[in-house]
Amino acid sequence: MTAKTSKNLRTSGSVAMDDYLEQILLLIEDKGYARPVDVSKNLGISQASVTNMLQKLDTEGLVVHKKYQSTILTEKGHTIANAIVMRHQMLTKFLRLFKLDEETIYRDVEGMEHHVSKDTLNVITSLISELEEDPELLERVKARI
Repeated sequence: MTAKTSKNLRTSGSVAMDDYLEQILLLIEDKGYARPVDVSKNLGISQASVTNMLQKLDTEGLVVHKKYQSTILTEKGHTIANAIVMRHQMLTKFLRLFKLDEETIYRDVEGMEHHVSKDTLNVITSLISELEEDPELLERVKARI
């Protein structure tokens, strides 16, 4: 799959790559390191599959992966992973404004986060700001749902 245009925030080339980069960043932030076994556990994927993807991400210059060591993000990989995490957080924050149940939010965000354009995310981010600054507007919108 080829990388998307700049209008789309996904620049790693695939949904799977996004998921791996996101997990690696979250593991590093949480534990200080990202081991393939932890990525495997978090994504529910075999260690062999994780190792194959980490080798691909290494080849693409997004991570540095050495056998039997933790994986680190390159500058480019870190930039992409941060964008993925920020996108996930903004979409989650937006849906939580409307008091949707967490399972629905999780499922919907997992689908949307890989396909939302930069322009659409900017709209959602602006809406979040407006709705948070004007609780009456938020209540009027919620009443229409």
